[in-house]
Amino acid sequence: MTENKHFVYILKCKDKTLYTGYTNNLKRRIQMHEEGKGAKYTRGRGPFHVVYVEDFPSKQEAMRWEYQVKQLSRAEKDQLIESTKRGEEK
Repeated sequence: MTENKHFVYILKCKDKTLYTGYTNNLKRRIQMHEEGKGAKYTRGRGPFHVVYVEDFPSKQEAMRWEYQVKQLSRAEKDQLIESTKRGEEK
């Protein structure tokens, strides 16, 4: 059985807007977005770049974080994305 991980992710669409989502299979979900079978918001906005991913041990924790991220302003989301990038460079 595969690992039970739950992901919150942010996509940057070709029109520079951001989409925040949840999944337990990130690769498949991104593929669905690319094929136009993902969220209604992302249809026709591809190609996409994954600019943020965080994993959680439970669906409940991931869904809670997804909701919190969706409440952020664009500037706050940009800060979250940048802070994650800086963490990867260390």
